[in-house]
Amino acid sequence: MTAGNHTHDRPTAIVSTVASDSHTWNLVYLQLLLEEHGYAVTNLGACTPDDLLVRESRDRRPDVVVISTVNGHGHQDGRRVISALRGFPELSTTPVVIGGKLGVTGGEGHRYGDELLAAGFTRVYEEGVAGPAEFSGFLSEVATMQGVPA
Repeated sequence: MTAGNHTHDRPTAIVSTVASDSHTWNLVYLQLLLEEHGYAVTNLGACTPDDLLVRESRDRRPDVVVISTVNGHGHQDGRRVISALRGFPELSTTPVVIGGKLGVTGGEGHRYGDELLAAGFTRVYEEGVAGPAEFSGFLSEVATMQGVPA
């Protein structure tokens, strides 16, 4: 995992949701969690257009991109946005994670992790499967691999 512009003394992150998701509480929570782990965070807000996420990721070269969704359409929008991100060589190795409510069937229904990993996500955190402890461990791992303290 080599990403980021390495001109910073803290790891950097972009937090976003998918274009169809208007929820913001999850983004605020993730921003605070990332900041507690020492990350400098750019929060792109709700209903983030794919092209804005791609442009900001290309311009900022973050150490990690975190996509959160709670509207149940994350598996659809996620496949589209990861394809757009991975289409640029400078983002091909950037860790990109997606999490939340990825489908409309709820915690007991279909799991989307494998297909989203195959599409290009680095990690997938599905509702009811993985929680903050697993994500926190991943954040520490990313910071260590980038050579910046978290």
